[in-house]
Amino acid sequence: MLMNKNILLCVTGGIAVYKSVALVSKLVQAGASVKVIMTDSAKQFVQPLSFQVMSRNDVYDDTFDEKDSRVIAHIDLADWADLVLVAPATANVIAKMANGLADDMVTTTLLATTAPIWVAPAMNVHMYDHPAVKRNIEQLALDGVSFIEPSEGFLACGYVGKGRLEEPEKIVELVSAFFNEKTGLTQEARPLAGKKVVVTAGPTRERIDPVRYLSNFSSGKMGFAMAEAVAKLGADTILISGPVSEKVPENVHYIPVESAQDMLRAVENEFPTADWVIKSAAVADYRPAVVHSKKMKKQPGNAVLELERTTDILATLGERKTHQLLIGFAAETNDVETYAKEKLARKNADYILANDVSEEGSGFGTDTNRIHLFGKNNHYHEFPQMTKSALAMDIVRKIVELERERQ
Repeated sequence: MLMNKNILLCVTGGIAVYKSVALVSKLVQAGASVKVIMTDSAKQFVQPLSFQVMSRNDVYDDTFDEKDSRVIAHIDLADWADLVLVAPATANVIAKMANGLADDMVTTTLLATTAPIWVAPAMNVHMYDHPAVKRNIEQLALDGVSFIEPSEGFLACGYVGKGRLEEPEKIVELVSAFFNEKTGLTQEARPLAGKKVVVTAGPTRERIDPVRYLSNFSSGKMGFAMAEAVAKLGADTILISGPVSEKVPENVHYIPVESAQDMLRAVENEFPTADWVIKSAAVADYRPAVVHSKKMKKQPGNAVLELERTTDILATLGERKTHQLLIGFAAETNDVETYAKEKLARKNADYILANDVSEEGSGFGTDTNRIHLFGKNNHYHEFPQMTKSALAMDIVRKIVELERERQ
């Protein structure tokens, strides 16, 4: 699965280091070439010899210990890696990474690499939930770092909660899917292969006259990211979008529309044969009751514009769905959980992806977002603020995982 792939494993100090030894073994068994860098704290739990035996490579722990005089070790490792894993990642190393510190071999190499960086946190449940740690994770996500979320269970400190390093088998599975996704080699890497997914995006424009319209601030960025994510995971993807300036992702069939009525017709045409529908468009709730054929001329005093309701597309699909998985978005400015749960039930959706558009970095037009996922049976999952592209992939993978569990 990982033949000819170079994995650089950065091991930091925590009791979960013992899992990293097993992780090296499983990566090597999958065909990867693995090199390990350890912090001084990590060596307090496991000796470098264990990693050397499992990886069949030298273990690095000192920036100034140059094992090969022909190269600078941390630069050579940074260039060698196809993927860098930090596992386990302590709160301390996450803080260093978020602030660009480079005071040991691990952090120096992390700054020097251009390879994708994945971080697998492991720490006490209260540490993981601390505002400073959350803030550092959010910053790294904005910097393009990906995270393998810790699992829940009994922790070494005696607490029960979220903070356990993900199991080595699962990490290897994720790494394999990452590389195979690039080449489209396996069904596991393309879990939506054979499925038709319809995504709506952007705003709608409701005409007042030939030169004016009602609309909103939606840029379409999140919807286009969702379309790109499902297409990469193998789906036959239909993207229906209002007027935006975003580039259409590869392998996506694009249907441009203007008004809410246009979008409704386009979705209705695709809905019977769809497997998933992701309604991320910011569809206008109201439109002018009268559309003037000529430009409305300015008159003295105020003007009154009568509005009528547009058709609620998500509710309409919820009434008609048979086999389709229906995923809606909720852009709120307050009481996010209350409104999202109410929308989930009222519109007969399977999942609602809600965000607070008044929160910095999570509103319309931004390159980042923070999403709260609400599903039936009181399922809830929070995604930290990150780029919309990375977030979309995490959301789709999470829903794939949840749907497998339901089957």
